[in-house]
Amino acid sequence: MAVVREFTLPDLGEGLTEATIVHWMVEVGEVVAIDQPVVEVETAKAMVEVPCPYGGVVTARFGEEGEEVPVGAPLVTVAVGAVPDDLAGLGPGTGPGAGAGAPGGAPDAGASAPPSGGASGPAPEGPEDAGSGNVLVGYGTSAAAARRRRIRPGSGAGPRAGVPRRPGETADGSAGTGAVDGAPGGAGAAEAGAATVGAVGVTGAAGATGVDSSARTAGANGSAGPGAVDAGSRTVAVISPLVRRMARENGLDLRELTGSGRDGLILRTDVECAIRARQERETMVTAGAVATVGAHGAGGADRMLGAGVTGVAGATTGGAVKATGSTRAVATAGEERIPLKGMLGAAAEKFSRSRREIPEATCWVEADATELLAARRAMNVPGAPKVSLLALLARITTAALARFPELNATVDTKAQEIVRLPAVHLGFAAQTDRGLVVPVVRDAHARTVEELSAEITRLTETARAGGLSLAELTHGTFTLNNYGVFGVDGSTPIINHPEAAMLGVGRIAAKPWVHEGELAVRQVVQLSFTFDHRVCDGGTAGGFLRFVADCVEQPAVLLRAL
Repeated sequence: MAVVREFTLPDLGEGLTEATIVHWMVEVGEVVAIDQPVVEVETAKAMVEVPCPYGGVVTARFGEEGEEVPVGAPLVTVAVGAVPDDLAGLGPGTGPGAGAGAPGGAPDAGASAPPSGGASGPAPEGPEDAGSGNVLVGYGTSAAAARRRRIRPGSGAGPRAGVPRRPGETADGSAGTGAVDGAPGGAGAAEAGAATVGAVGVTGAAGATGVDSSARTAGANGSAGPGAVDAGSRTVAVISPLVRRMARENGLDLRELTGSGRDGLILRTDVECAIRARQERETMVTAGAVATVGAHGAGGADRMLGAGVTGVAGATTGGAVKATGSTRAVATAGEERIPLKGMLGAAAEKFSRSRREIPEATCWVEADATELLAARRAMNVPGAPKVSLLALLARITTAALARFPELNATVDTKAQEIVRLPAVHLGFAAQTDRGLVVPVVRDAHARTVEELSAEITRLTETARAGGLSLAELTHGTFTLNNYGVFGVDGSTPIINHPEAAMLGVGRIAAKPWVHEGELAVRQVVQLSFTFDHRVCDGGTAGGFLRFVADCVEQPAVLLRAL
């Protein structure tokens, strides 16, 4: 008999807290091997194939393609190995807290296959558990991981997810006993079709006239059913540090929220929903305070509380009051809204952070690139590997950084220190169908022009295919931005945080130029240099840019730096 193991989305590194499911690579019922990729996800930095550390039969998948899942949320369940001794008397789907299973004991997509509640000790190793190693952060199959205690709030996702609850209420906003409008107990409510019995207690559904006040206070007089949860002792189901920070910055008590994630996990959308709900309540109160005499409630009845003063009518449908001045964004006709998430959201956050934290300055110069183009033609002889213009500019950049090492640096804001880096990991901007990415050439200072050209070509092709790894997209120390491919001359680019500088290269175009005392048509390029003013002054920045321009105009100058 097999035991069902749950595989959750692991920490993919670089502080990522969620990922978007792009493509499922396995189906339910399919046999998978240890370390076989089961799903392709898009993080804020790259597309990643996630291998499963368990081998066996896939019994359930969690999440649809295009859905965003947080780190720690389940991806698949896999039936593997023999049943441990402590579970020998339990069949699949009969463990503590297990939901209704599919025929044959395999759980369906909505059931929790692994046992929850009392957590047993680690299962003994079996042949299926050996040989994987630490294939993912926090995962390895040399030993079975301890079972995670499940958190079971009254209800999962629902219309009140992310909204604070009153003491004694269940997740859907009703009292634990399910009493509605004075119906005699849970039985009467069930006969009226207004209450349903869930897996963890009885929850009541509010009818058209709203929930009676006696039902709201059921928990206070001791009549609350098993579904009532004490907010003071409720375990907070939060994995993402971002969610905790958002709640803390906005003064929200996470114990008062009901998560919409699986097993009541509180997601970022739940916190955002609670923030919006609080803003709407504040707007509603403000609107009620300034309302004129005779203001109409939603039910059409005039409610006047005193001479010259009116309140907000509480007899609206379902007991909810809708403010006319709500701050919720409303899409107009023909308007398109694009979520800032995934790579797009990560880029937006990095641009914003760069502008917030880095006091940047830009200088620029025009240079005659005629000789550089001639040198490239001489290098690209028949039968030899082709050398790209970007590779030549990259070699000039590394030589300039060797002369001005203070620009290959970053600023440690916590320690208030400038950190000069020994190796040059050169990033270069590449435009792809999925947006702008910055692949990184490792140890660019130690590579020849041919090696730089080959690596830049490889990274560019991989980026356009969406196959770059996190290691190929991170830990750059300096960026080369060739925006000339877009047909523009100049730019004031945003520094790629946390780097300290960026060299920009415009288009090379034929222009009139004074050459050897005479006016001639030459191939001219504009170079721009954006730098963090904390790491250097204008003299260092100007010296760097002038050296680059001299190498572009006279490539022989570069020989002195080799």
